[in-house]
Amino acid sequence: MKKNYHLLTIAALLIFIGGLFLVFIIKSTNTEKGQEQSQHKIGEVPKSEQPIKEKNPRLETVNSKVLIGYVQDFRDPASIDYSKLTHIIFSFAHPEKDGSLILNGEMALSNLRKTVKKAHQEDTKVMLAVGGMNHLKGGESYDYFKAALVNPTSRTKLINELIEITNEENLDGIDIDFEHPRSKEDAQYLAEFTKTLGEKLHLHNKQLSIAVYSMIHSVTGTEDQSVVYDPFMFHHVDHVNIMAYDGQWDGEYNAANLSPYPFTENIVNYWSHLFDKYEISKEKLVLGVPFYGQPEEVKNNQVSYDTIINHDPANAERDRINLNGTTYHYNGETTMIKKTKLALDNGFGGMMLWELGHDAKGKRSLTNAIFDVLIKGQEDQDMVYSND
Repeated sequence: MKKNYHLLTIAALLIFIGGLFLVFIIKSTNTEKGQEQSQHKIGEVPKSEQPIKEKNPRLETVNSKVLIGYVQDFRDPASIDYSKLTHIIFSFAHPEKDGSLILNGEMALSNLRKTVKKAHQEDTKVMLAVGGMNHLKGGESYDYFKAALVNPTSRTKLINELIEITNEENLDGIDIDFEHPRSKEDAQYLAEFTKTLGEKLHLHNKQLSIAVYSMIHSVTGTEDQSVVYDPFMFHHVDHVNIMAYDGQWDGEYNAANLSPYPFTENIVNYWSHLFDKYEISKEKLVLGVPFYGQPEEVKNNQVSYDTIINHDPANAERDRINLNGTTYHYNGETTMIKKTKLALDNGFGGMMLWELGHDAKGKRSLTNAIFDVLIKGQEDQDMVYSND
């Protein structure tokens, strides 16, 4: 009887030890799995498991304001001060009717690469604008862009080419500049293109912005019906860059309507109400301003703000000058500061500049003036949050 008792005791002990060993194995296995998972960055999902999602970085960084500057492809990348800009938008890549994408030769590609390198050294993002008003091969870009969007095959090709160049050139995103959708059909195709492109870019943690028409007639102050957008499209982008200028073409040519402050007020009110109506964050809205002067005689060329200031630094306080017998209308420093405050007061996400190459250098730089207001506005906002 004692012998059997001892045998039972030994058996029970072996079972207990085996159980402990099994628990140890299970914990070790789970620890190894945890170590494998920790090799991914925080929040990173393996590509095979990534869902199609809509991501809006602006909503995640509501307290910061963007300062976005467009730069044309022929500009010397070394001439740009990247330090005060959150984004550079390199302009332009041109869509073909079959959905392929072209740049303005090796010069443009070389400048793009230099811009990316220099901008990233200043922690400034670089996006590539596709479209624009005029096509590289002549005529309006609209005809090429629309043809590419209407056909599902060419639309898919254009999206794939944009994703490919974004990855190959280490870009931070794409800017859509379709000038301009003229019908509900145009708006539908643009919305489909934007949604799909946005989903693909956001999967790669890239951004998508879109340049939009002001939508306000500079003379009547009413909504312009000649351009049509699908408002729901704006849910799929990170920034909406409002081209709040070129009002001189509304009705009979009038250079004084380029971008006066009352015109900008109407534009800001329109887009604010639109985004409130469709429950879209106004942080996505970016107010665009011109860095050039418009001549009263349409036959004359525009002049850069740099030219205006070099003629007389006191022109920074004005919005109109006479230069070589021609009167030009523009936005001086005082008006730019006022417009920047207007954007901030209405909850906009920041400011957009067309075009960086036109800006004056040094203390009369409009970029610097706008930057200072954005920083001051940010500091005031932070103080409000801290008091709360």
